[in-house]
Amino acid sequence: MRVVALTCSNTEIVCALGCEDLLVGVDEHSDYPADVVARLPRVGPDLGIDIERVAELKPDLVLASLTVPGHEHIVDALREKGLPFIAPEPTSIGDVFEDVRLIADRLGVPERAEPLVARMRAELTPAQAPAVRPKILVEWWPRPVIVPGRDSWVNQLLDVAGATNPLGERDVKSTPITDDEAVAMNPDAVVISWCGVKREKYRPSVVYEREAWSNIPAVKCRRVYCVSEAYLGRPSPRLVDGARALRSIVADLSAGRSAPVDGGVR
Repeated sequence: MRVVALTCSNTEIVCALGCEDLLVGVDEHSDYPADVVARLPRVGPDLGIDIERVAELKPDLVLASLTVPGHEHIVDALREKGLPFIAPEPTSIGDVFEDVRLIADRLGVPERAEPLVARMRAELTPAQAPAVRPKILVEWWPRPVIVPGRDSWVNQLLDVAGATNPLGERDVKSTPITDDEAVAMNPDAVVISWCGVKREKYRPSVVYEREAWSNIPAVKCRRVYCVSEAYLGRPSPRLVDGARALRSIVADLSAGRSAPVDGGVR
């Protein structure tokens, strides 16, 4: 079987299932596992996939996604080209488990799904929460500030870590917020997890320098952390790394520690 993955999360699921040998192409952003993706042809960035290039690879299955805003036109192009594809749209951890099962089935290895799901589930069991759950605002983008809402697996990851999402009741996947909204949320910590930006380019100073946020506890107490978008923003098995990072932050908050100058957590 020949498989082309058009998002990082799908590439990572295929490899976690031990089927990396089936991959014949990946998107420009897929970066893990590094040794696997380094040898594969690239078919363009997630919103600029070269459909002709995908077709040239003669895939038996294309793994697209509807979690990336704007990816719908890529899915339409795949359909028009007559290429065989699936395009999951997970919003919860349970949905990610189902995607693992779906992809394993389509790859012809359904028996590999449950062991992987079980390993993920074991890591995503809620920890004993502190007496008062801290409010952690995850920031997908800085200008405008975009954060996850109710329909995001981030809610569950924060719950697993013993924290809460201050926008967890809003009926959206993600949304821009105003300074006034951020002040009203009064988060105890901010986690920078900027989408499409390498971790080494995250800058906590961007948050600390927002004058309107100066009295928010996260800013006053120097609690702006950095967690790679690879761990929080991709519906893949690496969400377990995101849960570990959030647990570490909750432990810092419980102990009254400030974040490291560079945002600390990877």
